[in-house]
Amino acid sequence: MRQRGSTVEAVEYVETVIIGAGQQGCAVAASLQDVGREAVVLERGEIGQAWAHERWDSLLVGSGVRSIRFPGWEFVSDDPHASLSGPELAEHLRRYAAERELRIRQHTPVHKVECPPRVAVGDDVRFRTRFGTGGVIASRNLVAAVGGYAAPRIPDVAAALDPSVHQTHSRYYRNPASLPDGAVLVVGAGISGQQIADELADAGRRVFLSVGRHRAWPHRYRGRGIHEWMFAFGLYERFVTGNTGGPTVLPGLPVTAVTSGDSDLNLGTLAAKGVVLVGSTRGAEHRTLLLADNVSATVEQSARAYRQVIDTIDAGISRRGFVVPEQRPTPEVRRDHIADFGPRLDLAEHDITTVIWCTGFGPDYRVLPAEVLDERGAPLHEKGLVGAVPGLYYAGLPDGDSLASVAISASVDNGRFIAGQIHIDHVMRSGSAEPVIVA
Repeated sequence: MRQRGSTVEAVEYVETVIIGAGQQGCAVAASLQDVGREAVVLERGEIGQAWAHERWDSLLVGSGVRSIRFPGWEFVSDDPHASLSGPELAEHLRRYAAERELRIRQHTPVHKVECPPRVAVGDDVRFRTRFGTGGVIASRNLVAAVGGYAAPRIPDVAAALDPSVHQTHSRYYRNPASLPDGAVLVVGAGISGQQIADELADAGRRVFLSVGRHRAWPHRYRGRGIHEWMFAFGLYERFVTGNTGGPTVLPGLPVTAVTSGDSDLNLGTLAAKGVVLVGSTRGAEHRTLLLADNVSATVEQSARAYRQVIDTIDAGISRRGFVVPEQRPTPEVRRDHIADFGPRLDLAEHDITTVIWCTGFGPDYRVLPAEVLDERGAPLHEKGLVGAVPGLYYAGLPDGDSLASVAISASVDNGRFIAGQIHIDHVMRSGSAEPVIVA
């Protein structure tokens, strides 16, 4: 019990509090369990909340089933090239949490984390985590496992559009039937933008795609999936690294995911389906969008990234003498598939009733103390794992331009590293002769 103002509040104690029960939070909890340390996971919704409820229905995990692994558990499938849907991945995560008997409190949103003043090195309490529904957990360690894809980013120009235009973010889009009748403008040519535009085109909707800088890689090439070639030739870092545009904007992975089959997804395949490519959105005036004149440049930039990676794969195959099928895809977009709208796109003229902002996500760490965040609200950290005060850790936080630590498979290494640090802290503080190195 602790006095707060005129009331007495109940304070529970747990050695480590983990915020977020996605793959990263569950992996940390399991890794701590492996070294005999106590932890509780707090989840605002359900285990795997984002995968199950906050992505569109047809989303497939582009990295495939081989990337789905948690500490002590790997996904087994008859089809090694299969891709799970978001809800399927959430269900596997829930089964994992149940089998490991992880201590998870669902529907427990965190209101605020506080750092008590004048904390000594050996103190048990370095954090107090307050629930939105009331209650406090004191802890020595805190792990923020909310990831980087927490807050949808919608550009300011959206506010200038006429209210009659239906607007939504990819975070809230579910399927073509959920949208009003009429044509759809998708803004953003990353993974979400291209997958959603592809799905809408297949559903018979008239689709416009406002392009932006991105990379496109083949889904499969010369008989193997792109992720197999990444492993064979050490291309993973190139895959997960891109220009962030600043500490609060995540880099984009190359577009490789598809909704069905082994066909590629890029601006060329979309344009061939009738998707109209228009320039990047720069402004809005009621029912008119102001566009950059950059469709051709964006198409060429994307095709160049595609050619670079297949050239790298071809060179590696040649040097190693691998016996594989011949293939030479052409990602270029036929010029007759590019309509010139100039600097303006009149939504009414083209019967565009919906705009879907596929403009990415940013991190949301506002529940953390101000002293651990920079002036933009982004975490101060070391290599995306260690926070700015003792006992604070991050799981699934991008490090610089790299998204490697956000990947599903990275949850294993992230969890083991954090659990190892907490184990070392326990051994040192207790004065035990126990080794700090855990096998």
